[in-house]
Amino acid sequence: MSRALRHLVVVLGDQLNADASALDGFDPARDAIWMAEVAEESEHVWSSQPRIAVFLAAMRHFRDALRAEGKTVHYTELDDPKNAGTLASELTRTVKKFKPARLIMTEPGEWRVWRALETAATELGLPLEVRVDRHFHASIADFKRHALGRKQFRLEFFYRELRRKNTVLLDAKGEPEGGQWNYDHDNRGSFPKGGPKGVPAPVAFAPDATTRDVLALVAKRFAKHPGKIAAFDWPVTPADAQRALDDFITHRLAEFGQFQDAMWTKEPWLYHSRLSAALNLKLLNPRTVVAAAEKAYREGKGRVSLASVEGFIRQILGWREYVRGIYWHFMPDYAEKNALGATEALPAFYWTGDTEMACLRDAIGQTLDYGYAHHIQRLMVTGLYSLLLGVDPRKTHEWYLAVYVDAVEWVELPNTLGMSQYGDGGIMASKPYAATGKYIQRMSNYCAGCRFDPAKSTGDDACPFTTLYWDFLMRHERALAANQRMALQVKNLARLKPAERVAIQARAGEIRANGGTPPAELGRLL
Repeated sequence: MSRALRHLVVVLGDQLNADASALDGFDPARDAIWMAEVAEESEHVWSSQPRIAVFLAAMRHFRDALRAEGKTVHYTELDDPKNAGTLASELTRTVKKFKPARLIMTEPGEWRVWRALETAATELGLPLEVRVDRHFHASIADFKRHALGRKQFRLEFFYRELRRKNTVLLDAKGEPEGGQWNYDHDNRGSFPKGGPKGVPAPVAFAPDATTRDVLALVAKRFAKHPGKIAAFDWPVTPADAQRALDDFITHRLAEFGQFQDAMWTKEPWLYHSRLSAALNLKLLNPRTVVAAAEKAYREGKGRVSLASVEGFIRQILGWREYVRGIYWHFMPDYAEKNALGATEALPAFYWTGDTEMACLRDAIGQTLDYGYAHHIQRLMVTGLYSLLLGVDPRKTHEWYLAVYVDAVEWVELPNTLGMSQYGDGGIMASKPYAATGKYIQRMSNYCAGCRFDPAKSTGDDACPFTTLYWDFLMRHERALAANQRMALQVKNLARLKPAERVAIQARAGEIRANGGTPPAELGRLL
């Protein structure tokens, strides 16, 4: 290619859609695409092997697809001897070599990356055109208009706006299908005592030659990083992502709604879609996903309930769009919020799964094995324990960003810091999601295989969740008493006798002194 390059189009690892706005007007004769694998993106948080592998495999497949279309792609692989190690430095190296007249990119999914590339362009004296990300139903500007004049930012109001705007699950009169907007109360079922029966296994994707190369690279380069890649079978192309969607709609959507909050030992997938990584890498368009779910309801002749379809669509059209709006509306200050003043370190077992607490062992174990845990495992197991223990929310956020294959900061940070850890003081959640071990007992079989008793708050066999729950309420009693949705929980503190309060606080202190590990457990592990 001539050095008289018109546009160098920046494509990041979570922008793998051929219809991206950055590619509008692309001229193969005068333009080129830039992509780079850099160590910085795997090491600014200590990313797990499954997460690294998903990104690199998907990037390489997208690169090859672009080249097959006749587009020039300047691509730096991770083990290239000339690789400078950061996105900004790699972009600078490419610009100096090919001397484009302009840089173009779609809005990145992370504040850090956006600012780094803006700074690099400024230092190069090169125009950088940032185009709106059309992948989403709502733009950053759309959410800002929604937020104007509001003191509270609740999902439900934004979700209804998007349902109407996109004509999703509406009846002939333009009202919500079935007469109500939200069927969340119908989507909180737990499994019977015998557990889930006959759950169809999700379609698997055997690694091809490109993905096998990536897995070999990850195993060698990131051997000290957490997680495993032996069972890697994530979709890393648009075609595979579409197959994953079709498989979910056909085999699991009908039961998804009722059991979306349920958990069961050694059952990582249950009725969940496994589509979040494909969506967040933009291998799959959310409009395609929403349309497929609605079609299943309208043409399914009663096979798929409205409650199940609405619950699923709310995750895509509602929650996913909402958290992105929160992220860009409040960044960069949002990442530093710590409303509860939490300062504890993240327990070391979050990186290994070595704990006698059965729920945490299972949720963390599958996270390390697959780079995946569903939303209740994240919110009400790993996230709940961190909240009750009093872990610095930024440390919890960094763990979530590091270990999950679907983690891009725009979606992960608000979910973790805001929803899970209440670090934003109520911007996202109307109350802290605090609960005892009894919640986990109700929604899973974890407690049946655990030596800790969720009904007990003191003693060597007391459930640490229950101990820390009461301690959490006591530590934040004054602040929580002012929250109407927490009034009943705070009121229950009155049931505790002074001696019980002292015993609970002492036990909680022992847990913290042992790095978040119950003292009796510490002796066993040593």
